[in-house]
Amino acid sequence: MQVPAFPPDEALRVETLRELLILDTPPEARFDNLTRAAAAFFRVQIAVVSLIDTNRQWFKSACGLGAKETPRDISFCGHAILQDRVFVIEDALLDERFFDNPLVTGEPKIRFYAGAPLKASNGMNLGTLCLIDPASRKLQDFEIEMLSDMARLVVQEMEMPIPGAVAVHV
Repeated sequence: MQVPAFPPDEALRVETLRELLILDTPPEARFDNLTRAAAAFFRVQIAVVSLIDTNRQWFKSACGLGAKETPRDISFCGHAILQDRVFVIEDALLDERFFDNPLVTGEPKIRFYAGAPLKASNGMNLGTLCLIDPASRKLQDFEIEMLSDMARLVVQEMEMPIPGAVAVHV
């Protein structure tokens, strides 16, 4: 299993994520609606808004998955935030980075993964809107474009000011 690297701008990335005051917040319909729509549109069992914190990936919304977080070192999304395009693994069992990952060998038995980076307005990739399925598959170009578009909607919701909220700098 290949552990995801940290981006060179990791400190700013984490600071940006924390300034949004979204980590460890309750479920919200505005995100749950997007993950349900993604799961239905792409016909996958799982769709997640995953935010990559220092040592974990935390799920703001998860359609089809009961977990609230997993360690960052086994995350697929930790790899996806290292690039600016959709990160696709058609069959995790055939990929040397993931074939022995506990998320592949155990639940949720990931075979297919596609993660569109959630790029904040300052350019930091904070997490992903990701698709997961226990069956391998390919995405067509229009599907990759749609996943990217949906990820931009997630970011718009994340960056929308919440009335009365005050950012706390850590």
